[in-house]
Amino acid sequence: MHHPGNVFVVSAPSGAGKSTLVQRLVRSVPDLIFSISFTTRKPRPGEVDGRDYFYIADDRFDAMVRDGGFVEWVQVYGHRYGTGRDWLNEMLATGQDVLLDIETTGALNLRKAIPEARMIFILPPSADSLEQRLRSRGKDSDEQIAIRMRHARHEMELYPAYDYLVMNDDLELAYRQFESVILATRASRERMAPAAQCILEGF
Repeated sequence: MHHPGNVFVVSAPSGAGKSTLVQRLVRSVPDLIFSISFTTRKPRPGEVDGRDYFYIADDRFDAMVRDGGFVEWVQVYGHRYGTGRDWLNEMLATGQDVLLDIETTGALNLRKAIPEARMIFILPPSADSLEQRLRSRGKDSDEQIAIRMRHARHEMELYPAYDYLVMNDDLELAYRQFESVILATRASRERMAPAAQCILEGF
C-alpha cells in the first residue's frame, strides 16, 4: 500500500545557487520528480515540450485558469507559468514526491492551495556575496544587477512563510540539509503511520 506523495516547494533569490542544488537533489533522491510547469512562452533552443515545460497557447492557458486547472500561476516578464492541478495530482497518486521550483509569489499561492506542502527557501550567505555571484556571471549590466538585488530583497522579506531555510554558503553542507528535509519528511509519523499499523497488525 503506498501513500500519496509529498509536495516540496523551493524558492530562492536569483544567484543563490538553487538550480545546482535542485538538479543534484532530483538526480540523487529516488521517487522525487521535478514539477513541469505550463507556460505561454516559446521553447528556447534545446528545450523539449513535456520535459522542460508544457508549452501552450494563451487561449488554452486562459481556459485552464477559468476552469481552476492551476494550483498556482504567475506572470513573469509578459509570459505566464502555472502548475497544472491534474498533472500534480497524477504524480502524487503514484506515491512519488514532487519538487516545485517556484518564485515566492507562486509559492505563497501554492501554500493556500496545498497547506501540507513543505516549503524550503535557499538563502545566500549575504547580500554582498549574492551581488558578487550575479556580477561573476558577467551577463548583466549594473542597472540589471541593481534590479535583481531589489527583487532579491523583496523575495528575502518573505522567508517567514517557509518551513525550512537552507543557507548556501558551503555547497556540500547546503545540499545535505536540503536532502535531509526530503528524507525527514518521508519518515514523519503522518506519512509512516499506515505502514506502522500494517506491521503492528502482523504481530
